[in-house]
Amino acid sequence: MLPSFTYIRHEVKDGIGWIELHRPERLNALNREMVKEIVMAMEAFDHDDTVRVVLLTGKGKAFCAGADIEEMADQTPMKMEVANQFADWDRLGLVKKPIVCAVQGLVLGGGFELVLSCDLVIAEEQTMFSFPEVQLGVMPGAGGTQRLTKLVGKTKALEWLLTGDRITAQEALQHRVINKVVQSEQLEEEAFRFAHTIAKQPVLSLRLIKEAVEVAQHASIYEGMQFERKNFYLLFDSYDQEEGMSAFLEERKPIFKGN
Repeated sequence: MLPSFTYIRHEVKDGIGWIELHRPERLNALNREMVKEIVMAMEAFDHDDTVRVVLLTGKGKAFCAGADIEEMADQTPMKMEVANQFADWDRLGLVKKPIVCAVQGLVLGGGFELVLSCDLVIAEEQTMFSFPEVQLGVMPGAGGTQRLTKLVGKTKALEWLLTGDRITAQEALQHRVINKVVQSEQLEEEAFRFAHTIAKQPVLSLRLIKEAVEVAQHASIYEGMQFERKNFYLLFDSYDQEEGMSAFLEERKPIFKGN
């Protein structure tokens, strides 16, 4: 059972582990405690058998306006090293279940890095993305330069990172940073619909597909295909594989159990 948190809200709804950033008075700016709460909730949902997919949203006019600058302004290299500043961020990459993210308003800096740590992203049509760190004399430090470059390529990543310019939802869609753009009034409904579609699928298939796609980001085609085939074979030792194929042959809906 997760505790009540200061900066986020959480709930399990029909197989969806829902997390809402809830610091609207600061445009959901991320301090270290807030990041810790997000990671704790995601890890709890990752180990909860009733949860099949995680949905991350943000309350208010902004999904997330980036890092809390007040908290960071007096930091030194040694303070950040001793605090292991980005340890919680690294744990996000270990979540096995699919993470859907729904965003609106501003998605800046650390908020953009949080989005890039998710698997699927839906954006409201007026959403603006940006890495403004260069304008503050710093740079992204929670994976922004790495994940963005893998998604959009070197030249476009450098354009966005070196200028700090804001990127529209349509431009983010064009460059495959997000999956879908919707009207403002449709965002919550579409996010839950999208998450529900995924939550209906067999949980082992979801997990092993996500694993294989993650490997594809780093491995050669040959290495990736060998990993893919091992995961493919593994699924033939699951109840859900037998149920899914039996249901297909019997022309009925499958009843998946997650094993």
